[in-house]
Amino acid sequence: MGKKLNITEVVLRDANQSQIATRMPRSDFEDILETMDQAGYYSMEVWGGATFDSCLRYLDEDPWERLRFIRSKVKNTKLQMLLRGQNILGYRHYSDDTVRAFVRKSVENGIDIIRIFDALNDPTNMATAIDECL
Repeated sequence: MGKKLNITEVVLRDANQSQIATRMPRSDFEDILETMDQAGYYSMEVWGGATFDSCLRYLDEDPWERLRFIRSKVKNTKLQMLLRGQNILGYRHYSDDTVRAFVRKSVENGIDIIRIFDALNDPTNMATAIDECL
């Protein structure tokens, strides 16, 4: 018997970010969330990257409310986010305390899995976020 394959669906974060500059308002996907939840994915990457910034800057949406709404509709599938290490979801470094608080609040608001990276592949820029996730 082979190993189980777990699939992460990334359309609400990566496709949204890569294909339409993260300009998809919640109203464009809210009706499909429950159907996506029943598809059998291991996780859905729905938050992170530029989604937070775009909600505030372009969509006039509260990114925390968006996440809580997704969590209210997606009950069977783990929700995943992409975290830019010490940059969190922004474009500059934040203090360790801020990184830790952001990770905790992300989990409190519905995130199950945090995928952490650093654009420079510098482990020191990921260390605080990784430590807080443990």
